Amino acid sequence: MEPAELDKLIRKYALANAVEHSGTAQEKSVLGRLLADEPALRKHALQIRSMIENVVADVNGMGLERQKKELDALGAPEQIQRVDKKTLMELDVGRSFVIRFAPNPDGCLHLGNARPAVLCDEYRKRYKGKFILRFDDTDPKIKTPEKQFYKWIREDLRWLKIQWASEVIASKRLPIYYSYAEKLVRQDHAYVCTCESETWKDLRDKSRACPCRRADAKETLKLWRKMLAANVAKRSAFREGQAVLRIKTDLEAKNPAVRDWPAFRIVDNPHHPLSKKRLWPLYNFASAIDDHLLGVTHIFRGQEHTTNEVKQRYLYHHFNWKYPFNIVLGRFSLAGAELSKSEIRNGIADGKFGGWDDLRLGTLRSLKRRGFQPDALRQIIIDIGVKPSDITISFENLAAYNRKLIDRTAKRFFFVSSAKRIEIPNMPLRKVAIAVHPDEKKKTRTVKLGKTFFIDEADYDKLNGLEVRLKDLANVKLGPKTIYTGKEVKSLPKIQWVSDDHVPVMVLQPGKELKGIGESNIAKCKAGEIVQFERFGFVRIEKTSKNGVVAVFTHE
Repeated sequence: MEPAELDKLIRKYALANAVEHSGTAQEKSVLGRLLADEPALRKHALQIRSMIENVVADVNGMGLERQKKELDALGAPEQIQRVDKKTLMELDVGRSFVIRFAPNPDGCLHLGNARPAVLCDEYRKRYKGKFILRFDDTDPKIKTPEKQFYKWIREDLRWLKIQWASEVIASKRLPIYYSYAEKLVRQDHAYVCTCESETWKDLRDKSRACPCRRADAKETLKLWRKMLAANVAKRSAFREGQAVLRIKTDLEAKNPAVRDWPAFRIVDNPHHPLSKKRLWPLYNFASAIDDHLLGVTHIFRGQEHTTNEVKQRYLYHHFNWKYPFNIVLGRFSLAGAELSKSEIRNGIADGKFGGWDDLRLGTLRSLKRRGFQPDALRQIIIDIGVKPSDITISFENLAAYNRKLIDRTAKRFFFVSSAKRIEIPNMPLRKVAIAVHPDEKKKTRTVKLGKTFFIDEADYDKLNGLEVRLKDLANVKLGPKTIYTGKEVKSLPKIQWVSDDHVPVMVLQPGKELKGIGESNIAKCKAGEIVQFERFGFVRIEKTSKNGVVAVFTHE
């Protein structure tokens, strides 16, 4: 595209945006709409961004009536109709629809956990079904639950606007699991194995039965009760590692992992906040029993759990139960963010991370702290839909969803990092009223002015000796003696500024802190409020005090 043609096109989009917003075009909106309609121009985005700044400055100084006349002469940009075809797939649903979300409270929820939780909630609403929150907390040794995480998981789900009809805590249902284990023993579908683990694995891999499998139900029942006795620490009881209860399956199964899989084991020193029992069911047993007893009809299951489904089907076959409908989901990750709970826990212990809301993490608490909206997370999950393949989204993808929500309401403020002090001795203005938001020009904040101003050091180095526009204020010529040159809106480079009436601002970013100064109005914001530092990005105000403001960087 020729430069003159491109300049005309930019002007057309800037005029259209200005007319749409009562006389004031917004640079980012102009750029976004232009690149969306003309994708071939995306490789020239940086050059176009610079051109848009100058054109928007000129257009915004014209007045609404002149803008309308020129837009009529040029012709408004063609309205391109875009149809969003993204929707969730339909499920095979019968008379009832019951779904469960089963987090392990060994850590707080992260973005990967949010996907099945949101999908469960969306389908619950679609089919007017029942959502059950089930805490999968029966591992008191490796993935050890912690009391705070039960509370945090509930808080995170509420933040995601998820509603559940009932709550189940697996560790409080141990007697139920014991009773069903005994039924399997009596039916000769389970046996107590006392083999050394290496010996048993060798037999399993050769598709051979271990000697314990041959015991009759009566003998197995005695051994099972000896396992149960571990709960009261009887001398005659088995101890950790001496016995496990196994479910009888097909010893010729193609996958050795499903051959006579373990259902119960003893833990001598359990670390569990809710129970001190020593006999614990493993995941596949407790989960499968509960899914049946709770009437679960559909399960969203991670790709890594496909083997577990095969194991659980043996259990359902033994009890002659109907297995729920399974929907397989691939892993859902955020590029550059840590989601592994074990890695996070180790990182916190080693001092690498400051906590579960560290800005480098992909936990919901971290994203909330940064200013991400629950609706942004929900929408990107819905748009991605139900897919068995692994998906990694970029931070920019997630930020685009969030920006659509917060840009409408985020107040605008001035902020400068790497501040360069300049004096403007002939500045005639003593205060200025600036719009709090481009779409609400009647709502303004007042900025007090003196002779002293601060601009970004990089802007000063780049534009020294030139006339520039102090955004929303006036024109000045930068130099050793910066001078005021007038208020007329010209096609000049625009730079950010802060007056002598300012507050210290620290912006927390992933892995680092940025110190700067911002206009004093920032100190009036409430903790948790999301605002935009113009030409810097969106931030969430974390704390305001007499010592200044602490903000958390959200995204550009």
